[in-house]
Amino acid sequence: QVQLMESGGGLVQPGGSLRLSCAASTRIFSIYNMGWYRQASGRQRELVAAITSAGRTNYADSVKGRFTISRDNARKMTYLQMNSLKPEDTAVYYCNAERVLTLEPSWGQGTQVTVSS
Repeated sequence: QVQLMESGGGLVQPGGSLRLSCAASTRIFSIYNMGWYRQASGRQRELVAAITSAGRTNYADSVKGRFTISRDNARKMTYLQMNSLKPEDTAVYYCNAERVLTLEPSWGQGTQVTVSS
């Protein structure tokens, strides 16, 4: 199991940008698929973006073209660059790690993103 810690959330105006970071504590980071999920108040948690151990990415339709997920295996970091933020992006954002083959999941505690004027 891997320990995850998110950072970078905060309050931003519509149209603004934020970059979320997820630091992983594990011996071999490269064996994990990584993802960002979000959960708005009163809503179910949803996948925002994912990046596999091989670097393949996938995005929710609602964020495609605005958000970019990336990873730095040497630093054991996962990032979510969020541009052109909208009020509907307001949510708690969670970092997720999934161990390949075993599919063992790990979750961070989340970071709040609020998009409001």
